[in-house]
Amino acid sequence: MEPGQSTADGQWALSAVFDVVSDAVPDRTALVWRDRRRTYRETRGRVDALAAFLVERGFGRGEITPETPRWECPQERVALLLHNRPEHVEALLGCWRARAVPFNVNYRYTGPEVAGLLHAMGARAVIYERGLGEKLATVAATLEVCIEVDDGSDAPSLPGAVGFETALAAGDPSARLPAVGPDDRYLACTGGTTGRPKGVLWRQGDIFVAGMSGADGMTAHSLAQRATTGAMVWFPTSPLMHVAAQWTAMVGINQGATVILHDDAKPFDMDTILETAARERVNCMTMVGDVYARPMVERVQRRDLDLSSLAMLGTGGAPTSLELKRAIHDHLPHVMIRDGYGATEIGAAAFGTLPADGDDAQRFEAGPDLRVLSEDRTRFLAVTDDEVGWLARCNHVPLGYLDDPDATDALFPIVDGVRAAVPGDRARMEPDGRFVLLGRDSLVVNTGGEKVFVEEVEDALKRCKGVVDVVVVGRPEPRFGQEVVAIVALEPGVTADARELRDRCRELIARYKAPRAFLFVDRVRRHPSGKADYGWARERSADAIPVT
Repeated sequence: MEPGQSTADGQWALSAVFDVVSDAVPDRTALVWRDRRRTYRETRGRVDALAAFLVERGFGRGEITPETPRWECPQERVALLLHNRPEHVEALLGCWRARAVPFNVNYRYTGPEVAGLLHAMGARAVIYERGLGEKLATVAATLEVCIEVDDGSDAPSLPGAVGFETALAAGDPSARLPAVGPDDRYLACTGGTTGRPKGVLWRQGDIFVAGMSGADGMTAHSLAQRATTGAMVWFPTSPLMHVAAQWTAMVGINQGATVILHDDAKPFDMDTILETAARERVNCMTMVGDVYARPMVERVQRRDLDLSSLAMLGTGGAPTSLELKRAIHDHLPHVMIRDGYGATEIGAAAFGTLPADGDDAQRFEAGPDLRVLSEDRTRFLAVTDDEVGWLARCNHVPLGYLDDPDATDALFPIVDGVRAAVPGDRARMEPDGRFVLLGRDSLVVNTGGEKVFVEEVEDALKRCKGVVDVVVVGRPEPRFGQEVVAIVALEPGVTADARELRDRCRELIARYKAPRAFLFVDRVRRHPSGKADYGWARERSADAIPVT
């Protein structure tokens, strides 16, 4: 397939989408970071130059055939160890344009963790910031190409590394780049919050539809028309090393929007995020759970920022309490608050809006590709089935887990002749066709034969006065098998009262779901993505004191 052309069935390679969009709106600003602003034309030139550099070094030759096992990736893989910056987006697009496969590396990992991930993913190259180079010390010598982004740090360069700008200058702009296609692979690493990180392997044609604003049957004309007429300003505020932010950025790019990049190399600062949103006249912004929502409420209630351009606030990655969402809406009534449900294994799968007053259940609209599987995973449930099942996506789903056929078969089963993705979240159908998300099955507490979904208990506790943050886990208990334990952070000056919190929970949820033990801490530990660190919570649960 030539750049910028769709295949006969209307599926797309990711770099081909960018070619069409950058041709349609070449002079529009594509990326904004700090004081840098780059147009689509400028970004396109840099992307093509990086692709040429990689192709000249042997990348882009991997052949995909119908016989390729779905858990294998014949294309060369490139690790990206970067903060949010224009080069991060350019690296993604440049690798895809060269038919190489970039993958995200968590910059919070230690050196051994980074080395282990690169080995597991089969990386042949890395694009990294100089200040993060020490994390590559033990693995750099095994890589064929190391491309270094100058981040202004005093850290030494890795031996043999090529500067990012030097690589672009060396890339022949007239070089013939390989033809891309929708079967080219896309690779994303899971966050490892419930186990070791895994590589989720997609066809680009599927992830474009499942997570990056694509649709079946799109043509070059419809892509260009959408880019020309539908421009907005998008602001993914979390790190691009997590797929939620990466997908949000690509949703914007694929629609010809201006994408603002938050400087995540600096400590998290909601004031800076909101000031940036006001200054850049942002239309769509994302946030991750209460760790973002609480300081947002504290700032917007000061009413010193002009956020009149903000039309939509997307939440995802971690649960955001209903209390805080309603507080944001009270201060920004013109903003639609849109809850997103998704995962690396299923894409951006569903959306829900703020429930009406008096309704505490968050319901999600079930699109045509989203279904609920029965407990035994043998059939899809209908709206008339009164059963808690497994949330599943059909059609545009991943190929599997990289180099792991057993996990691929387990998570991506064939049901009624349809290939499905089942990430492990429990849900129940509602009579109107929507669904209520109950939580990850791996986090369920089985107490006295009853299943308790920890996110439901966390949401109840977050509605209790004085609670800043909370994480709920199970711990062994002789009589019931497990008991529900809450680890709670309170507002400064608030006195801990476990009995009062438990009694309030019992007013909001069933008695057996209420925590039987509490541990009060100064801060609940979370991953950089905003997700709770359940491993840490399980360790600390031994110190929780039972409520008598």
